[in-house]
Order: sequence, then structure tokens, then C-alpha cells
Amino acid sequence: MRRLTSVLLLAALALGEPAVASLPEPVKALAPAWRPLGSGEARFLGLRLYEAALWVGAQGYREDAPFALALTYARAFSRDTLVSASLDEMRRLGGADEARLSRWKVELERVFPDVAAGETIVGVHLPGRGAAFYHQGRLSGEVADPAFARAFFAIWLDSRTRVPALRGRLLGQAS
Repeated sequence: MRRLTSVLLLAALALGEPAVASLPEPVKALAPAWRPLGSGEARFLGLRLYEAALWVGAQGYREDAPFALALTYARAFSRDTLVSASLDEMRRLGGADEARLSRWKVELERVFPDVAAGETIVGVHLPGRGAAFYHQGRLSGEVADPAFARAFFAIWLDSRTRVPALRGRLLGQAS
């Protein structure tokens, strides 16, 4: 069941042109000149899962610059589902060993809430620091680990992602 949940969340097909969620005010303060780079809708077997939007600063998308990934959920997901799906993908991409993944599990459980349909989580990549997460515009927590941030955002932005069409849309490479 856990594997199926991961597939449903992260092996989605990117379709459609979703509306781009705006960034919360605390996120806007983290970097100048935020702008949406790309967006896409994640679906699996026709079920809408979430809309994703990648926000970048004036320099565009770079791994050594701040960027924000906003996910607006089309259905409710529990914290446990979000955590296990994230860890499964970080494991699949080779982002960390099991000891590190165990530590990251604790961090994800701390920063991820349960989400209802229509709610948004924004993850912000903070180069050299880690990642900050905002739920419905409020800071839900930070993970002060740059390796965590690289592994987490790789779920969507690495060339080996399960969602290559969505990656292309987020990076502004696909129509």
C-alpha cells in the first residue's frame, strides 16, 4: 500500500495548465524579484493530485540560488503519506543512506502537516542552509541540512524524476 501511495503521489503525469499559486509574504522576503518559472498539474490514472509551480529569483533557476516549489493539493493527504512518499523518492534517487533517511524522516514529520484539498505547501531551497516549508502561508518549519534540500527538491527537479513532463513544465522547457 505504501508503494502504491508513493506511485500515486510522485509517479504522476503532468497535464494541464494550472493557475500559479502566489507566494506567501514571508517567502517573498527571502529573495528579491521572485517570478514563476513554470507550472504543471500532476495526475495519476486521471486523478488530479496537485498543481506545482516553481518560483525563482532574477537569476533564474540555479541550484546555488534560492527557489521555491509550491504544491497545491487537489485532495487530502496525511502527513504520513507525504513523508513516506518523499522518503521513497529520495531513496530511489540515491539521495542518502538509510541512517540519513531516518533522520530526515523525523524532520519531515516535524515540518509537514496533513493537507486538505486546496491547501498549499511551499518548500523553499535555501542554498548552503537547507529548506524552509510554509503551509497556508505560515512557516511550518525548517530543515537545516543542505543535503536534505538537494535530495528533497530532486524529487521534482532531478533529471531522473518520476515526473519528467512535470519537471519540464516547472523548468519552463515544455509546453
